[in-house]
Amino acid sequence: MNPVELIDFLEKLISKNLNISTMIWGPPGIGKSSIVAAAAEKAGIDFIDLRLSQLAPTDLRGLPVPVHPNKGEEYGISKWYPPEFLPREGKGILFLDELNMAPPVMQGVAQQLILDRKIGSYKVPEGWIILSAGNRKEDRASVFEMPSPLANRFIHLEVEANYESFKKYAVNKNISEEVTSFLAFRPKLLHSMKADQKAWPSPRSWEMASKLFNSGIPIDIAVGEGAASEFNSFLNVYKRIPNLEIILKGKGKKIKFPKQISGQWATTTGLIYRSKNAHQVKNVFTWLIENSTPEWVQLYASDIVNTFKNNGKLSELAMCVMNDPIIIKYFKGFEEILNK
Repeated sequence: MNPVELIDFLEKLISKNLNISTMIWGPPGIGKSSIVAAAAEKAGIDFIDLRLSQLAPTDLRGLPVPVHPNKGEEYGISKWYPPEFLPREGKGILFLDELNMAPPVMQGVAQQLILDRKIGSYKVPEGWIILSAGNRKEDRASVFEMPSPLANRFIHLEVEANYESFKKYAVNKNISEEVTSFLAFRPKLLHSMKADQKAWPSPRSWEMASKLFNSGIPIDIAVGEGAASEFNSFLNVYKRIPNLEIILKGKGKKIKFPKQISGQWATTTGLIYRSKNAHQVKNVFTWLIENSTPEWVQLYASDIVNTFKNNGKLSELAMCVMNDPIIIKYFKGFEEILNK
């Protein structure tokens, strides 16, 4: 399952109000917690992220507080006061992250919360869904074995890094187009764990690398020397791509589409990033149709539809391009979305 498919699954889980405990497995750095947070934000519900590996059992169960005996009773009782971070009303996702990094005694406490939806005197409100996440043993993570009774109460989803999912995220989060374009050319470097390196490529570390790159700081401290070396070599491609601003203005008739595949990725990705309005999109389409091959036009069409949809500008895009018969043939499969 890729991150986009996970978001779709979580949206259905939330919309149907299915209180089914779900465990999300995946390598570190692919953004499991970010994906769950994004699903909650899109649904307009609350989100609480608890890192179980950083909590003690009393942090989750709460503290026992003595209650004085009633009149005529010899002994009083103790009542558990739950922690303030647990939800008490409304709707949301209670996310138990790093579940299998927590020691067995902590997993035992969490098990009651997951299975019975209560712990001590606390009960999870009906509108809240409990989700959990953890790394796999093969990810070199310091994890504990999950007890069989606990594992059997979950549905299990395994998520892997995926470039198309990362690209959608990257465009929305303004991750540098150089980073996104490089990963389009070298998608295997989106996530590549290196056992002998402290820094290695992952969606999370590439986002950090983007900030470093935009600040003029070497990115090897985020993604490792090997990936950084390839990225720096790729930057030379950017020095040779066409003037994208001229194409966006509709004055690129004399500009040719690059012949090298690296330059083709760099040019198309750059145009996707920089197309901010429907008029620019139309200019780019005209240039790509005249100078590139259909697969690059289709790639641009697909990404532009998604970008304008996310920004609430589909109607603007439709009004500009739907009357051009040459352009519209590249939107096959998108007509229904564009006409909404």
